[in-house]
Amino acid sequence: MAKRIAVVGVGAVGGYTGAHMVQAGEDVTFIDMWPEHVEEMKKNGLRITHFEEGVAPFTVKVRALHLTEAQRLAKEAPVDIAFVCTKSYDTQWAAMLIRQYLAPTGFIVSLQNCMNEATIAEVVGWGKVLGCIASHISVGLVEPGHIHRGGLKGGAAHTVYRTGEVHGGLTERAQEICRLVSLADSAKATDNLWGERWSKLVTNSMANGVSACTGLSGVQITQNERVRHFQARLGSEAIRVGEALGYKLEDINHMPPDLIARAGEGDVAALAEYDKHRLGARQGSAEQRPSMGQDMAKGRRTEIEYLNGFVVREGEKIGLAARANAALVAIVKKVERGELKQDPRHLTDLRLN
Repeated sequence: MAKRIAVVGVGAVGGYTGAHMVQAGEDVTFIDMWPEHVEEMKKNGLRITHFEEGVAPFTVKVRALHLTEAQRLAKEAPVDIAFVCTKSYDTQWAAMLIRQYLAPTGFIVSLQNCMNEATIAEVVGWGKVLGCIASHISVGLVEPGHIHRGGLKGGAAHTVYRTGEVHGGLTERAQEICRLVSLADSAKATDNLWGERWSKLVTNSMANGVSACTGLSGVQITQNERVRHFQARLGSEAIRVGEALGYKLEDINHMPPDLIARAGEGDVAALAEYDKHRLGARQGSAEQRPSMGQDMAKGRRTEIEYLNGFVVREGEKIGLAARANAALVAIVKKVERGELKQDPRHLTDLRLN
């Protein structure tokens, strides 16, 4: 029998991924907290568009529920797979919401930024948790019922989804999640979930807060040399903390982690190679912003404490200072509170020892 799937948090990633599942005939229920978004999905479906030429837009009729309607699931067959796709700060309550509707063999997949598997495990236990990373997916919820992908599809050039068990085994259910997300783009099941998670954390730590406090798009960030080099410093600190914690890091932005680390530490040759990679990378829409840049533009709370702040806190535990990451956290919070306006000079004028 077909699996019953729930997507809790129908933002850019959850909606984009889930829409492709619906298009392929999977049984998916969407649950979200934005009333206008839910009403638009109920009325007109979920529309998916792409910046990339040759990728056809589509609209799918979906089953969408308001949070207050989620209790309807109690009268139905239980949920086999629940994707939690909320912001990190909403992880715990989202897991608690869907827990009561899970089948005895049901489980939750964290399809989120940051490392939230432990938070979900506190609610349902480690045996009911899997992780899934969406790497360089570059999507945005641009209006109720409409998700736009401003980046290029990964395909053979870049594996977008990486799904795995917390214990590292390549299980049947990890392969099933891989099959489901591969309906949206390229995917693989991994035996290195934690290494993949930290590597994605490095990627996000280099981009998200930078966009949030400067107002720059991803393309504009890459083109600004001083901001681009500050990103290397952020990445270097995060990589060194991850290595010290014992994670097996994967390539980051299609570069070896040590290359970014050395570039951020001032190695001239490494920095030149880093610049070559960054400036020669595939580019999507010039307007596309990382998710935290989108959040700042919408006046939403950011995930800065769960990204760069997490790097800082993990580094403190092992005696490694992450000064650039700490500085970025402080700046983003000030912009978020309205004490500063977005400006690249927050970073280009920054002086760190």
